[in-house]
Amino acid sequence: MKKVSKHILRIILYGFLAVVTLFAVFPVVYILLSSFKSNQEILVGGVRIIPREWHLENYVQAWNLANFGKLTFNSIFYTVAVVAGCVLTSILAGYVFARGTTRFSRLVNAMLLCSMFVSIGTLSLYPQLSLAKLFGLNGTLWGPIIIRVFGMNATQVFVATGFVRQISREIDEAAQIDGCGFFGIFCRIIFPLCKPLVATTGLMAFRTAWSDYLLPYVFTISAKEKWPLVVGVVSLKSSGEAVSSWNLMLAGISISILPMFIIYLFLNKYFISGLTEGSVKG
Repeated sequence: MKKVSKHILRIILYGFLAVVTLFAVFPVVYILLSSFKSNQEILVGGVRIIPREWHLENYVQAWNLANFGKLTFNSIFYTVAVVAGCVLTSILAGYVFARGTTRFSRLVNAMLLCSMFVSIGTLSLYPQLSLAKLFGLNGTLWGPIIIRVFGMNATQVFVATGFVRQISREIDEAAQIDGCGFFGIFCRIIFPLCKPLVATTGLMAFRTAWSDYLLPYVFTISAKEKWPLVVGVVSLKSSGEAVSSWNLMLAGISISILPMFIIYLFLNKYFISGLTEGSVKG
């Protein structure tokens, strides 16, 4: 009887996972296959997934119209700057919150964790843009970069704090005996031990930066030469003479998501390691 119940539970579990996988994978598959359709087939073709005719020229037109070379360079610059800044600030903040013993550090940590449950959404765009204009950062990607880096993503800091807490304090004490200060310990001891954490926070920041649309668009709305790839891809929808060019936009999206798949493919092992080590306390 127990074996039968275990088999039933396993079937239910696998069935549930299959449904979740279907909902997660279907949009990506639909985008990839629809990128080979004509615009007319997308608009009137119903729910048919497989294209009736394969239009490879969608990718050529999307590449030329969106100036993918320039937009890709802008996205790489924006993403690398955000990833490098977020990795450094989140791990440094996690170290301070994990090792800090002052009331101020505990208060800031509590406030940052509370922000995980509060979202002001687009309400912060206007004051951020006004502040950027004050410092002459509007019309460039430096405004969004500074906001993403010093905005302190609560999830990344939370994972970093949990990871650093797993590192024995005895290492800190041994370094202090050798003359290392608080930040000397971070640079020489803690940070070199955080390779899985670097991959985890880096992937989180990469996902946010590479697919970021609204913030870069608002800051560079009057400077198309500064647009990142996602902003240029979305603009492909209005590149047609009459109707929306969904085929070109979907082709552009298919090109833009390729780097994300490659990065996750190579760093997935470290990403999972950093999450698990930062979430278990012991």
